[in-house]
Amino acid sequence: MKITIYDKYIFKQVAITTIVAILLFTVVWIAPEMLLNTIKKILAGEYTVKMGVQYLTYQLPLILGKAFPVGLLLGSLFTFDKLSKDSELTIFRAVGLPFKRIIAPVMVLSIIVTGLCFITYDKLIPYSQQKLKAMQCSNPVSQYIYTEKDSQSRPVKAVIVSRYDNYVMNDIIVLDFSKKVYDDVHGISEIYVAEQGYRKSDKWILEDITTYNITQEGIFKAIAHKDSMEIMHGKLAKDVSILMDNSNKKDREITNADLWYYIRLLKKQKMEEPYRLMLNKYYQRFFHPFVCILLAVMGCLLGFSKPREQRLIGFTIAIGAIFLYYITLPFFDLLAEKGVVLPVIAAAFPPVSFLLACIAFYKSKDI
Repeated sequence: MKITIYDKYIFKQVAITTIVAILLFTVVWIAPEMLLNTIKKILAGEYTVKMGVQYLTYQLPLILGKAFPVGLLLGSLFTFDKLSKDSELTIFRAVGLPFKRIIAPVMVLSIIVTGLCFITYDKLIPYSQQKLKAMQCSNPVSQYIYTEKDSQSRPVKAVIVSRYDNYVMNDIIVLDFSKKVYDDVHGISEIYVAEQGYRKSDKWILEDITTYNITQEGIFKAIAHKDSMEIMHGKLAKDVSILMDNSNKKDREITNADLWYYIRLLKKQKMEEPYRLMLNKYYQRFFHPFVCILLAVMGCLLGFSKPREQRLIGFTIAIGAIFLYYITLPFFDLLAEKGVVLPVIAAAFPPVSFLLACIAFYKSKDI
């Protein structure tokens, strides 16, 4: 398709209004509470001015991820509404430009913004969230329980970590299950209680261990002490470390590649609810950028109006669509997590709804 003066004109107008809308959305998001809390921390001496600026900067990627679709919707809506009121769209139609050709520059811009949105969620947001955690020293001391199972889903070993911080673990309990299984109970053959342990790249090591040997009747028959022992090694140690580290992370703190690997581990360990939730979040990484294109088209359609038609109608519909989109995302997350609907359906439902809305607006307009 040959690039014409019309393409440059529409692209420039929509790009400018989109950038302005993104900036306004960002300012409105930051100004009420985030900026006030940052200023309070600076005045209280918790942050320096430099740290305050860094804190707000690291918050920007998360805000921009939400601002890109909103900016495109409002930018295309405002531009096409103005073109309609100035009768410019009527002129474009009079010279033979079809609707697809009229919105072609907007589609190009929306594809560019879609790419930016995808990169923001995949790279920028996880990076900025890690920086925020480092600034706030918010690496919480947490608890984790891992159960190793055999091919018949019977427990072989359970590792209970009472407290861990980074690669240091404290108060670890390891349960070795007996191979003999009763109708109502699965017995334990040995219990290891360690004061401290360390997670390395290829193994887990415990130190200062008390060992309890147990008979089939559940009676302690011997108590011994060990200076150290290895409870996991190789790929298993690495995978369990990933499960432990990601168990306290939100999906936005993980890149696409790491999130997909984490999902596979959850499926392997048959952790159904976390698996479904994270799979839904993974699909959203791809569907959410696609929403940028749909909202850009919706903005163009809502902007097509008659010269005397009320401008408020289109903007009201646009704000309502954005509000419904973001307010219903947690609802679909819950449906996916509980297994009510498949994760891919929960992630795809909002963009499919926007697609149907675009088709409905297109048929209802005299375009």
